[in-house]
Order: sequence, then C-alpha cells, then structure tokens
Amino acid sequence: MKTQTPYRIHALELGPMDNFIYLIEDRASSRCAVVDPAWSPASIMEHARAHGLRISDILLTHSHFDHINGVDALLREYDAQVHLLKDEARFWGEAPSAPLTQHHGGDRIALGETEIHILHTPGHTPGSACYRLGDDLITGDTLFVFGCGRCDLAGGDPNVMFDTLRRLKQELPAQTLIHPGHNYGAKPTSTMAEQIEGNPFLHFDDREAFVHYRQHEHDRLRDTPYHPVRPEN
Repeated sequence: MKTQTPYRIHALELGPMDNFIYLIEDRASSRCAVVDPAWSPASIMEHARAHGLRISDILLTHSHFDHINGVDALLREYDAQVHLLKDEARFWGEAPSAPLTQHHGGDRIALGETEIHILHTPGHTPGSACYRLGDDLITGDTLFVFGCGRCDLAGGDPNVMFDTLRRLKQELPAQTLIHPGHNYGAKPTSTMAEQIEGNPFLHFDDREAFVHYRQHEHDRLRDTPYHPVRPEN
C-alpha cells in the first residue's frame, strides 16, 4: 500500500494558453504554495479557500508573462513569499510588489512538513526551475508531456536545453511523475519512464540533431495534443 505523502498537488487549467497552475498543499499545516499563478487569480484564491488552504508561498518556474501575470493579485490578498532562481531574477529584471527570495539550484524550500527541492533547468529561459517533491516534479516549460518548451523566445537556448533534458533523463527515477506548465500532451501527467520512451526530445544523443529538430522541425511536424513518438532505431 502506497504511503501517503505529506503534500497534495492541486492542478488548475486556466487561461488561453492551457496553463497548469499548481497549488501544493502541506497536509499538516494547510499552508499552500502556488506555482506560476496566472490568468485567473480569483479562481486560484477560491480554490484555496474551498480547501481551507492558506497561501504562504509563490513558486515561479520562470518569468514569462503567461506564468506570472497573477502574482501581484495574490500578493494584494496574501502575505506570501515569492521564490525563483537567482539567474531568472537577473533575466527578468523586474520584481513584483514584494521582495523575492532568490535561490540557487539545489536549494530546498520548507513548506510546513513538505520539502521542495529546486532544480535549475535552463534552456527555455536562463533561470528556469523545476520543483521536486518526492516522486513528483513540477516542470514549468522545461518538459511537457511528450514535448518540451520552446527555445526561440527571449532567453531560450536549445544547446542548453539539450544538456538539461539529458540530465533529467539520466538523474530522475523512472517513476517520477511530471506535472507540466501547459496541458499540451495527450494526458495531463506522465512518468519519466513514459517520457524516455515516447518524448522525441529525449531520444537525441547528438546535440546538433537536437538543436535542428527543436528549432526547425518539431513545430512543423507535430501539433497539440502531443502523443508519444517511437524512438528511431
């Protein structure tokens, strides 16, 4: 029988870009961390109230507008601490109406009895982060279900994304469940084992081939919802 985790992850799909906004609930304290609040702060706050949660923290995977446009609205209602990587703060160059807690990859955030590990996963932006809780990984725009984030927007670098995805593939346990920043896949979540098998971006061993596919081929060949792709022999 699976042991209950000290946390629960709530997912809301909001906005015109199919964003997933996550509320991490610490079961012991009812504290809540909102990941990438955007599009409908009222819906986020209503969900928290309906489940008896107190929003104490805001975690940003990166600083693109579609992931941060609800931050200030939440800060007007809650005395919440905003967390992001130091590299992303430099890239962003702006700040919400509250001080930022800036982190390095490898740092940990204590949310009641829940420990959140911060992974530095650049490629979509210089300071993109993933948040790991037990066997769950909130991936922002680094890794989608059977896809990955674009690298042609401000701050993107496909060479860096290649290194990031190879590292995730090598280091994360197969049972890790990814929770992406957008609902672009054939299903909302997926294990790393499924991604290694079916995500074309995890099939590349050659950097040049990956960069060409990400920048020139993928968007021409595939459309959402992304389905698994068999590795080429």
